[in-house]
Amino acid sequence: MALTDDAITQIKMMIVDGRLARGERLPPEKDLSERLGLSRNSLREAVKALELVGVLDVRQGDGTYVTSLDADLLLAPMVFMVDLSDEAGSSELHAVRRILETETAGLAARASTPELVTTLSHILDEAEQVVVSDDLDPAVFLDIDIRFHHEIAVAAGNRILGALVDTLSSRTFRERMWRAIHEVGALERTHLEHRAILGAIADGQQDHARTRMANHLLGVEGYVQELPSTPETSQLQGVRS
Repeated sequence: MALTDDAITQIKMMIVDGRLARGERLPPEKDLSERLGLSRNSLREAVKALELVGVLDVRQGDGTYVTSLDADLLLAPMVFMVDLSDEAGSSELHAVRRILETETAGLAARASTPELVTTLSHILDEAEQVVVSDDLDPAVFLDIDIRFHHEIAVAAGNRILGALVDTLSSRTFRERMWRAIHEVGALERTHLEHRAILGAIADGQQDHARTRMANHLLGVEGYVQELPSTPETSQLQGVRS
């Protein structure tokens, strides 16, 4: 393991100092192992590990390449940590999501454009059709909900922040689904809160956007904390079924 860790560190430093660029092919295994002073087995293990975390892309019959190193790609392994969190961890993740998305809403308001407002308005118009439907489908509504939060994260203009928000938003899907099905008026209230967030973003009111988003996510966070401890809600808290 120590030799593999050393190999990982050396490959990482080759990327950091520019000896390997994004999208560039790594030297042949024999050449690279000799250059780094490592066994080929240690190098293979390092390559496997770096492939799993989105740093390298192994193409059979072609070679190994440095990936684009985009934030969403590098943060993807965080899903494992998120999904394997226990009940206490779920509550903490909701708190982190609220902190991140509160600032995201403020940044989106600062960068508000007519195009953003139009995009968010169309998303909420879709949500309204679901809310007023006689055959209300919470799954469809919550898919729209995720898109709404995603577009705000994109508008904030920070790729790392956006990738983190997307990861945490997806993590809370099952919990929000449970809320939508079991709590009377949850979808209607969520829709009104989204409209208020959009209004603040459209007006470029950064502080109001932060407040609206914080209040919205505090409601979700508080609801999850008050869920009764049952096998069903344990699954929603992050325990795999």
